[in-house]
Amino acid sequence: MRNDPSLAHLQNPLNAVLSRREVLQRTGVGMGMLGLGALLSGEGFLASARAEATLANLAPRQPHYPVKARRVIQIFAYGAPSQVDTWDPKPALVKYANQPLPGLRGKAFPSPFEFKKHGNSGIEVSEVFPKLASHVDDMAVIRSLYTDIPAHDVAQVFMNTGSLRIARPSVGSWLLYGLGSENQNLPGFIALRNGSPSLTMTTCCSSSFLPGVYTGTQVSTAKMEPETMLENLRNPFMGSRDQRMQLDFVSQLNQEHSAKLQHEAQLDARLQAFEMAFKMQTEASDAFDLAKESAATRELYGDTPLGNQLLLARRLSERGVRVVQVWHGGWDMHNDVEGSMQRRASEVDQPAAALLADLKSRGLLEDTLVIWGGEFGRTVTFDNNGNEKPGRDHNNKGFCTWMAGGGVKGGTVYGATDEFGSHAEVDKVHIHDLHATMLALMGFEHTKLTYKLNGREFRLTDVSGRVVREIIA
Repeated sequence: MRNDPSLAHLQNPLNAVLSRREVLQRTGVGMGMLGLGALLSGEGFLASARAEATLANLAPRQPHYPVKARRVIQIFAYGAPSQVDTWDPKPALVKYANQPLPGLRGKAFPSPFEFKKHGNSGIEVSEVFPKLASHVDDMAVIRSLYTDIPAHDVAQVFMNTGSLRIARPSVGSWLLYGLGSENQNLPGFIALRNGSPSLTMTTCCSSSFLPGVYTGTQVSTAKMEPETMLENLRNPFMGSRDQRMQLDFVSQLNQEHSAKLQHEAQLDARLQAFEMAFKMQTEASDAFDLAKESAATRELYGDTPLGNQLLLARRLSERGVRVVQVWHGGWDMHNDVEGSMQRRASEVDQPAAALLADLKSRGLLEDTLVIWGGEFGRTVTFDNNGNEKPGRDHNNKGFCTWMAGGGVKGGTVYGATDEFGSHAEVDKVHIHDLHATMLALMGFEHTKLTYKLNGREFRLTDVSGRVVREIIA
């Protein structure tokens, strides 16, 4: 194995052996940092990390009160979909077409799409979602969302962490911290992306000050082969028996370090990550292998990037992964709303409808919370750039999202924007309210799911948040 030329470019751990002189040369700063760590510990800066170390695991835990929802699948439509072209019909815009709107800047831009009523509930849905429209009786559509700042990166972080300024734990990390995972051989929080990672996405998946074991694991689905999605899953130098012995030895050293010096939460998190990687070698390949699905199921979702992602999300969820987030971009439509919306909506329509139908047929929809939505909405007037094919600008004052399954009251529309769809007006729902509602659906009183850091109790909803009880069954 060691002489295999195909492994020549890889880092072999056997080459990492150092002489005593090299050890002393390379660890001088490290010794000083150990002293600094002890000093900080004495000052209380690391006390909270030690106090919470016993919770830094993925063992399943009970929420504050019993609920139906056990897992979450979120389709994050980043880029900010237009509310008046998707889930919030505004016929008044037709009356003022190409005319100034009272109290607003610019000229009215009516939606080029027709809305029709669907289901027993009669919820109106844009024609761009013909397949999703058949599932409105399982949905609660919130039409009165608003956020603080209409800038993509900031609003995306706010939607995913509840914080505008300081990096805070993501929604998925909070849920994993509160509930643990139902599968100890897979990460409890997985984010699926179709491309390279971004700083914003990494921030949105971060556990921040929560123990590192609750960080979201990003997986690229640009190529759907399991070995490609899960890079470096296999150890080319050691068999499973030697890896097990190595992990046990390192764990023993860490326990001795904790007993004689101090407990290091970050070191625990890193060792737990190694442990998870070891366990994933046996189960992850099966979970990520879509070839094991029937031809009928593959056809139901569609052989498209998002279709494959949502099918994978279902496979992960039914195997006990607590939170699966699917990132679907391209909704930033400053021009050609008519053409761009049809293309983007068609990408999600069939796969998302298939996900709801598939979960329902397997008896999983009732305990799986499915969410779709972006970080803010769009203007109801023409984009200021004056494009030949018109688009819409950013708008943080009013937008939509929908939820289904997991204890949601289906066939419900909550809240309303003004007559033009520009800003939330009736039963307004702030991002903190949305997060409080999500936590309630998962069994948590949002004011009590906290983590103590430097003497303060932190929570996802900061110091606000109202549960929208009207959409909970």
